[in-house]
Amino acid sequence: MHYFFSDVHLGLGSAASSRERERIVLSFFDMLLENKAESLYIVGDLFDYWFDYRTVIPRGFVRTLGGIARLVDAGVRVEYVVGNHDFGHRDFFQDELGVALHEGDVEVMLGGRRCYIAHGDGKAFNDTGYRILKKVLRARSSNMLFRFLHPDVGIGVAAYASRRSRDFTNTKNYQGDVPGEGDGLRTFAERKIRDEGFDVVIMGHNHSPAFVEHNPGHYVNLGTWLRERSYLVLGDDTLELRQFAG
Repeated sequence: MHYFFSDVHLGLGSAASSRERERIVLSFFDMLLENKAESLYIVGDLFDYWFDYRTVIPRGFVRTLGGIARLVDAGVRVEYVVGNHDFGHRDFFQDELGVALHEGDVEVMLGGRRCYIAHGDGKAFNDTGYRILKKVLRARSSNMLFRFLHPDVGIGVAAYASRRSRDFTNTKNYQGDVPGEGDGLRTFAERKIRDEGFDVVIMGHNHSPAFVEHNPGHYVNLGTWLRERSYLVLGDDTLELRQFAG
């Protein structure tokens, strides 16, 4: 089976609330091991901010990093699609944890289905402001400047960039092509299914879990682990959006 989840936002809120989410995530990893999962897709914003240097990573998430390493060591393929909050990766996840890191969208065959996987940021029709911000924050020159900063400063800048990104998304109505109507992420997904032949479009980002049939495919929004703790299970005969009890 293939598993998908997103938008845990470790580091958001109080230390106690973040630690509790981390505890639940580790229980989720235990379930994957018990079920002999084939792969896990982290579809963005596992962390509320992330920026790793050549020899320094953010403190506070060591248990999660250890849990991911344990999955990889057990033979689970872990794929990480970066989101709008945790995009500041260098090579730590690849070199130290054995995770496949994707800065762009993923197109892959899983369980006999053609899947399109993306965090979802910048996909809605009216997300122009964020698309501009995204280009600035992820530009090679911006990353080079960050890496010249002392890690205490650079990681602080990453946390600030995360808050600025939240300012955009918290006030955003993810509308369709007609202002005030529809769901822009769902509209985007329906077009990928209708025009490009994808069987499943999987995204997160807007924290609104959804499982929508759009003949002949499905749009799945993974929601958030700040509330529902929803995750997707995909297999040859399975496509289900479930909630993790923890």
